[in-house]
Amino acid sequence: MRNATLGPEQRRAALAALAASELDVLVVGGGVVGAGTTLDAVTRGFSVGLVEAQDWASGTSSRSSKLIHGGLRYLEMLDFALVREALKERGLLIERLAPHLVRPVPFLYPLTGRGWERFYAGSGIALYDAMSYSSGHGRGLPPHRHLTRRHALRIAPSLKKNTLVGAIQYYDAQVDDARFVTTLVRTAASFGAHVANRARVVGFLREGERVTGAVVRDEESGEQIEVRASQVVNATGVWTDETQAMVGERGKFHVTASKGVHLVVPKDRIQSASGIILRTENSVLFVIPWGRHWIIGTTDTAWNLDKAHPAASATDIDYVLGRANRVLTTELTREDVEGVFAGLRPLLSGESDETSKLSREHIVAHAVPGLVVVAGGKYTTYRVMAMDAVDAALHGLDRRGPASCTETIPLLGADGFPALWNGRARLAVSSGLHVARVEHLLSRYGSLAEEVIDLIEKDRTLGLPLEGADDYLRAEIVYAASHEGAIHLEDALARRTRIGFETFDRGVGSARPAAELMAQTLGWDEGRLEREIAHYNAHIAAERASQLQPDDQSADAARMGVPEF
Repeated sequence: MRNATLGPEQRRAALAALAASELDVLVVGGGVVGAGTTLDAVTRGFSVGLVEAQDWASGTSSRSSKLIHGGLRYLEMLDFALVREALKERGLLIERLAPHLVRPVPFLYPLTGRGWERFYAGSGIALYDAMSYSSGHGRGLPPHRHLTRRHALRIAPSLKKNTLVGAIQYYDAQVDDARFVTTLVRTAASFGAHVANRARVVGFLREGERVTGAVVRDEESGEQIEVRASQVVNATGVWTDETQAMVGERGKFHVTASKGVHLVVPKDRIQSASGIILRTENSVLFVIPWGRHWIIGTTDTAWNLDKAHPAASATDIDYVLGRANRVLTTELTREDVEGVFAGLRPLLSGESDETSKLSREHIVAHAVPGLVVVAGGKYTTYRVMAMDAVDAALHGLDRRGPASCTETIPLLGADGFPALWNGRARLAVSSGLHVARVEHLLSRYGSLAEEVIDLIEKDRTLGLPLEGADDYLRAEIVYAASHEGAIHLEDALARRTRIGFETFDRGVGSARPAAELMAQTLGWDEGRLEREIAHYNAHIAAERASQLQPDDQSADAARMGVPEF
């Protein structure tokens, strides 16, 4: 394994390597599926490159519900294969691949009817548990249990008494989706993949009918390079159709974007020791514990406007608040909302126009010779999608190759994590940090937390909280720029940390101190520093303005007021 640092020098070296020789596989798209595909391909022994037009996970993969789950709703749809597959992946992530990033979380399923509903819901959740155990990777989570109304209200005092007659408590898992993707990319790089964010594919290379590579523009310098590859994998999610259009092919299927909006509120606004899952008219609503916050969502509506920055309208926010307030003793208001984020799910077109009924299952296809397309799917099953995509690329290479081995490869930070967690009190003493800070670092970086602590030992001021965002240390901003590929201020505040939606000012108060820390690492001059701060503040102002608009069109227009950096 090589150095997994993703800093400016490594990015320049990766771009040079991409231009220098023909790859076996070039992956386009730096979300969870593209990053997973890169890791799968490089660990099979292929020469691999990965390019992403914006930042790692800047699209769908940083704006999900943060859940790793089998999907109870799909069980109700009788999609047993999808649920079983997802439950196996959930178990692998918790037990082996990323125990530092993926952890169990309890949920209450309130029962509103007597007798039949407890039997119906209980049977489904029992089957959910049984499918998890039968996968061979489900014993890391407690089994479900039936609760009386009194017991359920002891766990979740904020639930209105008249909205339930009892409940069932079960377990799923959650993840910081953007951090997980960055860790996937770093893991792939550690095995020799050449990875570069802010590197946009602007065209494809062709030899007759066959795709032989891509033209890539470095969005930081404006320079273009030609990257030649025996196989190209299009893993661009909701941008699949646009990417396919570059080769004059729409493809064998169409990807529809569905918008999901989530609200973030402080922990003290809802008294509960468990997450909550609620049925709505069309889907489900999750109330998810998230550190000192709750994430509440999601919506499921069609979106055909700007895909880079889907906007949440006032209607979306009121909908989520309204559905949550139906069951809460103390109603939430707009003033309680710390943050809002909206993401787009890539759905495969089906027979219904209702996006909540379109397929979450994935498809892999050879659109034209040399170009593999992978689309659809769920965050939880990214590894299966990646494996199928590389299998298809291998077929296109017309040669034999080893089978996928990612089921056995822990992500960076996983090795040694249990031992470090058990010894966190000693680590706190040796580092001079409070044990709560050490727990925070371990839960975000795993065993790589020692690299962050090394930065603090060299400069004790980095062990102080970041101004305006007390949950994070100053060292984490430096580490984001020096080790995790953060190029712009927004990368650090929106994705390497989640300050952009975890604070009432959306990170505006942290913008200058964070930019000053990044400037020291990335060599920004005063002009660049001020531009980064101004751009971030304008981005937040436009986001806030969009959330006051009554509909998607006006919200999108408000959000589009700020161009890309």
